[in-house]
Amino acid sequence: MVCSNNRRRLKRLDEYWYQRNLLSLILLPVSWLFRLLVRLRRYLYAVGLLNSTRLPIPVIIVGNITVGGSGKTPLVIALIDMLRQAGYHPGVISRGYGGKAKTWPQQVRPDSDPSMVGDEPVLIAQSCKVPLAVGPDRVFAAQQLLQYNDCDVIISDDGLQHYSLKRDIEIVVVDGVRRFGNGYCLPAGPLREPPSRLTSVDFVVTNGLAMRMEYPMELVAKNVLNLATGETRLLSSFAGQTVHTVAAIGNPDRFFNLLKKNGVDVIPHPFIDHYSFSKEDLEFEDGSTVFMTQKDAVKCMQYATENMWIVPVSAKLDERLVIRLLGMLKKLYDQNHQGEH
Repeated sequence: MVCSNNRRRLKRLDEYWYQRNLLSLILLPVSWLFRLLVRLRRYLYAVGLLNSTRLPIPVIIVGNITVGGSGKTPLVIALIDMLRQAGYHPGVISRGYGGKAKTWPQQVRPDSDPSMVGDEPVLIAQSCKVPLAVGPDRVFAAQQLLQYNDCDVIISDDGLQHYSLKRDIEIVVVDGVRRFGNGYCLPAGPLREPPSRLTSVDFVVTNGLAMRMEYPMELVAKNVLNLATGETRLLSSFAGQTVHTVAAIGNPDRFFNLLKKNGVDVIPHPFIDHYSFSKEDLEFEDGSTVFMTQKDAVKCMQYATENMWIVPVSAKLDERLVIRLLGMLKKLYDQNHQGEH
């Protein structure tokens, strides 16, 4: 029954955020007010009436202007790998959404409890073994991270609208299929900021088909990992098989469609984003294979059985993005070093 309720909730969000309907029109006046407040708040930070803190090292913001999943976490992981290959020592900060820790910030390790610090930070820590701190105050989280770790660049997972932290590079991720929904700001639509915000960021990365002035990003899945035994198999080995697929991410259909593209016959079970799974949510009467995302797997280890498989995805970046981003970072360091002399 829990799964059924969550499926209905997801459908309701899609209906009024990704279409123009009566409910979105009723909420439109509130949306206009929200949009006005967003612009006013950003202006107050821009003119210095609200305080903004600059860190001693460059800060890269990876965020979006819509509510819901767009592919930020795979991009963050890809950026960490890219920066390390270029000789940098990145650290990561995040909100720790859904975490129930009583004190903040929290340092996140691969074995951290996702119920305390959030599922996405644990996934990043497990994937990258990177210094990572979470907390609602990203400035404090970053300062604590730098106090205990030798980092030379900070990636903020989300936080585009967290203007109390000054940023050097802004990257916005866009869902290439859903784009900006009905084009309205919250609560009538999915937008946190109006689309015009994209003109002021450094990079727009599109998860899927990119438009002009955007950089495409492709999510690729090759192997699957057994949740109980750690066995690795090719995803293609499941082609033609019927599997139950659970996903508690911002856009579950993206995960389902990825599997279908690889020839898997999917029985979809979407849940609300960041959903906390129970054992019953993962049990199906036919006992068939169950696929899940990496983000969900960090919350399901305690329920692991041999019919459960993780489907890791990796982000394939546009080489033009890599070259330009590394060039911007080098310029920032050159300017800082000139200022020291």
